Amino acid sequence: MAATPGDDTDERMTLELGRRISVLRKQRGLTLVALAARTDLSQPFLSQIERGRARPSMPSLHRLASALGTTTPALLSGGEHAHGSAAEIDDDDVSLVRVGQGSMVTQSNGQAKALVVGERAMYPLEFVTNVTEFEDYYQHAGAEFIYVISGHLEVDLAEKGIHRIGPGDTLYFAGDVRHRWRVVGLWPARLLVTQAGTSTTVDNIGSEHI
Repeated sequence: MAATPGDDTDERMTLELGRRISVLRKQRGLTLVALAARTDLSQPFLSQIERGRARPSMPSLHRLASALGTTTPALLSGGEHAHGSAAEIDDDDVSLVRVGQGSMVTQSNGQAKALVVGERAMYPLEFVTNVTEFEDYYQHAGAEFIYVISGHLEVDLAEKGIHRIGPGDTLYFAGDVRHRWRVVGLWPARLLVTQAGTSTTVDNIGSEHI
């Protein structure tokens, strides 16, 4: 059966993400074996990710970003490693990402798409999720903001409580607050999630060179 335009776009996004991970790993002076040890992911799986032949889950992508000294949104957005086809406009002042551009992580329980390309002060992501059970907590330095477009979500902020949010609701929490979510009621939920860039993220993405 012939590939559809959607299939081509998904493949291109997967290849672009793998390329970024490979470039950043080499700039950090890490071998695939060393990165595998840091992330608890297998070396063959990492090799497939870098070649665009496998898609990491969001937990795996979070591990990769942490091991490479960056954040998941910054890694998806590409920082200085974004390829020209990832956005129509990508300069210091403007990022214009059209439908079919950007980077996306797709898995059985949803997808996340970067809505900006390059090194930015904030990193918006579009999430479509049908995760119905809490996963491990996420934690990062930048503050985060969630706007619910559709569906209902239960957000666990650890010591800051559990909050149920629905269409039109927003939730902000500071950096380093542990968090995780699950969908309640009808699913999937569609979300706009924006994470603040940090000076650490900028330094980690931009300061190391081969």
